[in-house]
Amino acid sequence: MVRGPCHAPGPAPPRWDTGTEATKGAHSVLIGRAAELAELTGALDDAAAGRARAVLVGGDAGIGKTHLVSALERAARERDCAVLVGQCAELGESVPYLPLADALWTASRGGDPEAGAVRAALDARPVLGRLLPDGGPGGVGGEGEQSAPDLGRQRLFGAALGLLGELGGDRPVLLVLEDLHWADRSTRDLLTFLCRVLQRERVCLVGTYRSDDLHRRHPLRPLVAELRRLPNVTAVQVRPFGRGETAAYLAALSGTPSAPPPADVVDRVHLRSEGNPFYAAELHATGELDELPAGLADLLLSRVERLSPDGRRVVRVAAVAGRRVDDELLRRASGLAEDAAGEALREVVSHQLLVPGGAGYSFRHALLREAVYADLLPGERTRLHAGFARLLADEPDGRADGRGGSAAELAHHSLAAHDLPAAFAASVRAARQAGRLGAPAEEFEHYERALELWDAVPDAAAAAGTGRERLALAAARAAGEAGEVRRAVHSLRRLLETADSSDLRLGVRIREQLASCLGELDADEEAQAMAREAVAMLPPDPPTTEHARALATYATMLLWRDTDGELPAFAEDAVSLARAAGAADAEASLLITLGRYWKRQPAKAAKAAEVIERARDLALADGSPLVAMRAMFQHAGVHFDRGDLADAARTADDGARYAHDNGLDWSTYGALLRCLRFLIRYTTGDWAEAARLAEGFGVRVTRRADAQVSAYALFLEVARGDAGVDERLRWLEPLLPDDPFLTYITRGLAAEHALWGGDPDTAIEHVDAVLASPYGAEVSAVRVAATGLQAHAERAARARAAGDGTAAAAAVAAADAIAGRARTVAVADVDGRPRGSLGVEGEAWLARVAAERRRADGVLDIGLWRRTAELFEYGVPGGGFVYEVARSRWRLAEALAEAGDRDAAAGEWRLAVQAAERLGAAPLLAVLRDLGSRARLAAPPGRAASAGRRDGGPFGALTAREREVLKLVAEGRNNREIAAELFISPKTASVHVSNILAKLDVGSRARAAALAHREKL
Repeated sequence: MVRGPCHAPGPAPPRWDTGTEATKGAHSVLIGRAAELAELTGALDDAAAGRARAVLVGGDAGIGKTHLVSALERAARERDCAVLVGQCAELGESVPYLPLADALWTASRGGDPEAGAVRAALDARPVLGRLLPDGGPGGVGGEGEQSAPDLGRQRLFGAALGLLGELGGDRPVLLVLEDLHWADRSTRDLLTFLCRVLQRERVCLVGTYRSDDLHRRHPLRPLVAELRRLPNVTAVQVRPFGRGETAAYLAALSGTPSAPPPADVVDRVHLRSEGNPFYAAELHATGELDELPAGLADLLLSRVERLSPDGRRVVRVAAVAGRRVDDELLRRASGLAEDAAGEALREVVSHQLLVPGGAGYSFRHALLREAVYADLLPGERTRLHAGFARLLADEPDGRADGRGGSAAELAHHSLAAHDLPAAFAASVRAARQAGRLGAPAEEFEHYERALELWDAVPDAAAAAGTGRERLALAAARAAGEAGEVRRAVHSLRRLLETADSSDLRLGVRIREQLASCLGELDADEEAQAMAREAVAMLPPDPPTTEHARALATYATMLLWRDTDGELPAFAEDAVSLARAAGAADAEASLLITLGRYWKRQPAKAAKAAEVIERARDLALADGSPLVAMRAMFQHAGVHFDRGDLADAARTADDGARYAHDNGLDWSTYGALLRCLRFLIRYTTGDWAEAARLAEGFGVRVTRRADAQVSAYALFLEVARGDAGVDERLRWLEPLLPDDPFLTYITRGLAAEHALWGGDPDTAIEHVDAVLASPYGAEVSAVRVAATGLQAHAERAARARAAGDGTAAAAAVAAADAIAGRARTVAVADVDGRPRGSLGVEGEAWLARVAAERRRADGVLDIGLWRRTAELFEYGVPGGGFVYEVARSRWRLAEALAEAGDRDAAAGEWRLAVQAAERLGAAPLLAVLRDLGSRARLAAPPGRAASAGRRDGGPFGALTAREREVLKLVAEGRNNREIAAELFISPKTASVHVSNILAKLDVGSRARAAALAHREKL
């Protein structure tokens, strides 16, 4: 845990200094930015209060973004916050996670006491340590390691989130990522991840970017537009100075804040700078106000020209290196003697052209570096790039500059030096490095560059260590993992046409990858055909890993559509072949598929658990964590479906713990395990623990993956009647189109929410939407059908009470249709094959379907509701699905009371009330209390007495029961309907009505009803 702010050692150099003592006062003065700073500090205060915030600070180059953020950093340190600052560099998006590595490197290498704590935090997260120059190699890998990039990315994202959360536990954290217009793809993905996931952490994330650099095709432009729509993201646009602000700024630069420069000087500087503080500072520093520079480059270069020849050489060499450069590398690349290089560096730093920081230097402003670089002659530029390439090539692991990403930089410099063979070899190395870091976008970029250079490089296959087709296959895999699935499909189709047809193993790999990508695009028929073709290309003997993985891919697709029923036998044979090939990952995957198939059959549920457990152990031994987590999830699911909730909870907890220990909390199966843990606690009635787990399910979601996790929280929130249900539904609603699973969860629970609110019509709209989706043909439709039947039963009851026989008949007909749908999906799948086991929960929901269908006829069937309650107990009295047992007992108590068995009704009612009170299920408790009052099952203490002691109004003489009867009279109910509602005989209802008329001194039911409405009974 960090015990102090994380920042570079020593005082930060003035970023707006112009090199003279007189101008240094401008550093501590923030002019014309009060509103912007207030927005930033407000975000910092929100973060300190546990509401994570992100702020995107945009503006033209030189407008003062860094100066503004520096003021925020000072304010953060004054508030005792931890501060981490990282910068991007203009390296063509070739160095993944550069600003994160920069921030961590600087923080961990400072001389302050907290540096050791930062290093300790990094030691606990090796995936972050590998970003640093002294980090571990992260294992070996290459284009053949198909899961490594995806695994590395998930671990890195989780580790970054965990690190920020850990730091924030001790004190608020300010993380600044500067110059995002130069950010690599992986950094942009990390920024998106953090902006969406950070919610309750005490973290304030600030990113700066040049808005004038965001041309139409700039990759940051759509990302900024997307992130600005997030509720926790604020955009701050830094505007140019007005004339008065320019005057105050120039006065600060001059060291005389109370005496601004002459008006004509202010006017000239303001006019020429157009309010840009950096331009204004440069104009003021040169003093050449009478002669306009040809452009900004000349203005900036005028300061460079004041240096000695050695100083100018150092600046030019640094410009070729990039925004940042390591001290030792710069000295060596300059070609100067050690003493001369030291003197030149001292001169450049004293003129504030380069600013020291960490183990090297950075340009005071990126525009200065650009101007110097553009001023180099073509031959000079090429020679300097070649010099850097030689130095980087000589470094072990290429970590000369202390910033990581060495192979990518070597490729960059070699290409600029026109050394194509070196650029090719470095691009291949950079791709493999990016793959190990979990940066598939950069991996793909480097592979693409290598493929472009292939024909220009002699003996490219030897340099790459592989053939062109396999390099192209690795590029396609990286494209798919980077989310460019259609591009991957295009590349793989082209490979199918050009690859050597005699290379069967390559052909299998191409088709297996293409099948997986087509599956992601929902081209199921073509994907299955391609997978089948891959399987057929290689014989089972001799066994090969390529054939084994093709078998695993095809088996997975059969799980979803198996018209010929070939899956079980096929997968069992494939397991033996995979084992013979030594492909443990494929064998484990096949075992999981078999387990999922067998768990549908009650007689083989135990075998399913055993097989999936074997798959888990095999994947763990093989070092395949993603496959292991898939097995853990399915293993817990087998126990859950059988009603073994204790084993399900233990297994899911183990899986979630494994995901956390491996930095995979946010992987696909890491998220699924967290959702399953929540669902198990919700089912067992441990709602306190379920609520704790649901704290990580964000409300303000904008991505479908996050929304699917968020939707699970609705189970608990709807059941408790939480006020936040409507807000969560509002955030989820825009994401429902084209996402059947999200529609199933969200609208199914929205229907229950509407029913608790007395709105069956809205509930039916939600149910119809779910049943019209693909999930309407799955066994999961049974639960939603039960909700729909409850809504139609309510409609039918209201129609009967209103004497509308047509509406009642329509509600019953609709209930018939839904009940028929539920029975159909319960016994057969979409292809008409027998469904197999529904699981204990599915059987209970099917029983509720039958009970609700009879309720639509106006019949409360005691036997059906008793069976429903018993089935929801999962064979364990007092156990099972606690909330649904209580809901079933509510209807059972109502049915018993209607049948006149008041004692039995009271017993069921009390059990339901106890459960609802313990759970905090407010809506259920409310209807139970209403039932208890109407049926006189357990009148609340003092209820009748307090009712009789009301004020002396027109109803003061009425008993509590007479008030209930009068309310129903006012609703237009006749004596028979009143009797049914209050579980009394029609004769007793008639007596109550007569007493009411006498006590109110009115001659008719109509006058009594009018009085009740007037008095708002």
